[in-house]
Amino acid sequence: MKTAFVTGATAGIGEATVRALVASGWRCVATGRRKERLDALVAELGADKVHPCVFDVRDEAAMDAAIADLPGDFAGIDLLVNNAGLAQGLSPAQEANLDDWQTMIDTNVTAMVKLTRKLLPVLIARKGAIIAIGSVAGSYIYPGGNVYAGSKAFANHFTLALRADLHGTGVRVTSIEPGMVETEFTLVRTGSQEASDKLYRGADPMTGEDIANTILWVAELPPHLNINRIELMPVSQNFAGFRVARD
Repeated sequence: MKTAFVTGATAGIGEATVRALVASGWRCVATGRRKERLDALVAELGADKVHPCVFDVRDEAAMDAAIADLPGDFAGIDLLVNNAGLAQGLSPAQEANLDDWQTMIDTNVTAMVKLTRKLLPVLIARKGAIIAIGSVAGSYIYPGGNVYAGSKAFANHFTLALRADLHGTGVRVTSIEPGMVETEFTLVRTGSQEASDKLYRGADPMTGEDIANTILWVAELPPHLNINRIELMPVSQNFAGFRVARD
């Protein structure tokens, strides 16, 4: 049985990924800040299939302790799913809150880099895989995207750089870059349920399960195949359209 380490597993894509992987016969180390949600996953899926790690990815000491304390069955990591991430604020750069910017950098960039580096030895030893959840925001910029878009551009390209660096190790690396996905993520980003509902209304967005099934497909491909990157959008979403400000 293979083992996956999934960050941000208390909601949305991460939670759906744990369920999809366990249903397909994997064990999962599920990480997140909300203990009650991780405990619910364990109760639902079984303590032999899910090991909860309660910590904020920005807390390096807690991250180190969680990795060091992994029980034997969960210590051999075959797949790292770099899913944890957040977006705060939709303000233009000149009005943005610097604390929001720092939180996004610490979570979406610094934490991902540190965790990946810490797990690389075991992933190389086991010829495992890394799947990172980037975003189309890293390729197609929108007003108010500023640091979030920049952090996701970093995630997309850091993942591709890992693919180059890990050449010859047998480790597979994939950047999955979704567009509109209906999860709690957007509720946090927009700041209200009303704004979140308005964004999705009539759009038929993707779901966490859609992305989780994509992660599962990539993870279970034959070991001689590598998907470098996947960009997904709902049919209703499009990247096109330049804007012109006129007098």
